Amino acid sequence: MTNLVDLHLHSTYSDGVRTPAELVAMAAELGLKAIALADHDTVDGIDEAMAAGSAQGVEVLPAIEFSVAFGSYRDVHLLGYLLDHRDPQLLAILKDFREKRETRGEAIIGRINEKLTLEGKATIASAEAAALAGGALGRPHIAQVLMAKGYVRDMQDAFVRYLLPCDVPKRYFPVDEALGTIKRLGGVAVLAHPTTITNEREALSKAIEQLMEMGLAGLEVYNNVCSEQDSAYLRSFAEKRGMVWTGGSDYHGIEEGICMGTGKGSMAVPYSCVEELKKQGKTWG
Repeated sequence: MTNLVDLHLHSTYSDGVRTPAELVAMAAELGLKAIALADHDTVDGIDEAMAAGSAQGVEVLPAIEFSVAFGSYRDVHLLGYLLDHRDPQLLAILKDFREKRETRGEAIIGRINEKLTLEGKATIASAEAAALAGGALGRPHIAQVLMAKGYVRDMQDAFVRYLLPCDVPKRYFPVDEALGTIKRLGGVAVLAHPTTITNEREALSKAIEQLMEMGLAGLEVYNNVCSEQDSAYLRSFAEKRGMVWTGGSDYHGIEEGICMGTGKGSMAVPYSCVEELKKQGKTWG
């Protein structure tokens, strides 16, 4: 076993294509010491992952990736680590969110079917995509149906030809609500792939400082979006301000060239990141 971790993985409970148990098995094979299942806006796969982790000697951190709106920014992603994922209030909030997301998925399928009809092709059924989803119906599940029908070559082709043109606006959590929820549940709030907010460093620094005032505790400095220079800048930023820093592949199982544990090939996140998260978290230690 290595001393390395991957703190950003997605399963079939959101928009990944592997089950939580399959992710744990992959992590064990790779020799990872710990992983975090951070599905989008759901915690439904965590217990499955933790049970598999106990059986295979891989530590599994409970986590979630909230999709939030922050000022003029949309689809900002907040990772919540080590939170109480069985909290009834959290589960009720996420259930409502999941139902709205499923409505979005069905609306996207409706638009795709209109396009397929115009092309003289048979339509697809939402049940086909839902059967592939362990939790909330996501766009990758719809893409898999399109691939199975022979309508597209691969995942990228599905997005370019159907999913992006037929997209329906996504719902977001207010940023203060997401940060407050993570704090209430004893978790640690970390900003995922920060440069997706903006590549302009002055604006990014200002945004991070605003989020810190609301409870942000850390930055995901190693990911598949940041350049080496970006990662160095963000790590320095975090260390100067006493923030935790983390890293993860954001593995979904659908992106070409992105692997669990190493991301695009050079990522190496030490277990010390987990130890720092535990120092910050109120439910661990």
